[in-house]
Amino acid sequence: MKQVRIVGAGWAGLAAAVAAVQHGMQVHLYETAHISGGRARKLPQTFAGHPLDNGQHVLIGAYRDTLALMRTVGLEPEALLKRMPLNLQFANGQGLALPDGPAPWNVLAGIARARGWTWHDKTHLLYACWQWHRNGFICPSDWTVTQLCTHSKLSPSVCEQLIEPLCLSALNTPLHEASALVFLRVLHDALLGGPGSADLLIPTCDLGALFPETCLRWLQRQGAHIHLGHRITAEDMMLPEFQPQPGQALVLACTAREAARLTATQHPHWSQQAAALTHTAITTVYLHCTDKAFAGLTQPMVALHSSAQQPAQFVFDRGVLTQQAGLLACVVSASQGERHDIAERVQQQVAQQLGWLHLSIVQTVVEKQATLACLPDLVRPETCIAPHLFACGDYVRGPYPSTLEGAVRSGQQVIAQLRHL
Repeated sequence: MKQVRIVGAGWAGLAAAVAAVQHGMQVHLYETAHISGGRARKLPQTFAGHPLDNGQHVLIGAYRDTLALMRTVGLEPEALLKRMPLNLQFANGQGLALPDGPAPWNVLAGIARARGWTWHDKTHLLYACWQWHRNGFICPSDWTVTQLCTHSKLSPSVCEQLIEPLCLSALNTPLHEASALVFLRVLHDALLGGPGSADLLIPTCDLGALFPETCLRWLQRQGAHIHLGHRITAEDMMLPEFQPQPGQALVLACTAREAARLTATQHPHWSQQAAALTHTAITTVYLHCTDKAFAGLTQPMVALHSSAQQPAQFVFDRGVLTQQAGLLACVVSASQGERHDIAERVQQQVAQQLGWLHLSIVQTVVEKQATLACLPDLVRPETCIAPHLFACGDYVRGPYPSTLEGAVRSGQQVIAQLRHL
């Protein structure tokens, strides 16, 4: 029986562990923290009797492997995720909202009905979509999303109200830095990936209950050995059981920084590649609204007009989603600045744009290394570090930005490679 040791119990490590068990491998899973989930996990803090999360994550219907993995461990995504057609509308109703229906007709209808855009805006966007489709959603690899918008002659309104929030939510990288090629790939999978691919899937439970906790229990029932609160050190890497060899593999499913630390001595070239990657932050500001007239947002997720002084792009109604009445989760992608300043600006932003005045800051969560900065022509480390030594995660070489789907696929692909060794 092949034995695999997996370092890291985020979504990539959990996906790898499940795939390894399914193929008859003996699994040892190590996690530094006392809870699993990585950057998509619940927090010890609670509100209204339910946990807060380290960030307000959103999946999309194109996350085929993630949804299939949830079903494998006995979960029903339909019961844990609120599905709604792509909606990027602001509180005043402006912006894009796709009707429920098959692609590309839903896209055409959504653009035609979009409020706040002139017919000039809409026709240029439709023409751009046609061009992208005709070119196979391919563009020069060194283009940024800003260059793509300029080349496609998209109007400032479309860029501000559609392209920017899409780019920040998918790539967590500003338009003038983000890879246009990766952005188009995400658009292709969402818009042309089949029925429901562009739908938003918003968790209606805490992130621990969404997948990691059930996955750990499933793994334990299958005989996997789970080691939470166990940090693997560089010294551990020298022990015989962590030395990759025939019949025994090691998979680093931890962060790029941690993987670089663990491989620095024995595999300096790969370590330097991983350590050189640039990451961007995501800040989630939880606000409690106590206005007497507050009965929730008009929909579970509402877009916000963002700027340097008003940094949040989206606000979520946790009362509707997770039974935490009056709680709003405001997301600042590619965030910069001090925690306190960001929270105060978001508080003022929500009050100004949504009209709610009695807002208190409950918690501010800053994930400084939340995602890979998805830059043009970015060189990402290979999955294979050395014989029988692999890395998986949303930062290794692959077609997707730092998403849960990218992490899950990476973990599964590593085990697929191990099967043939």
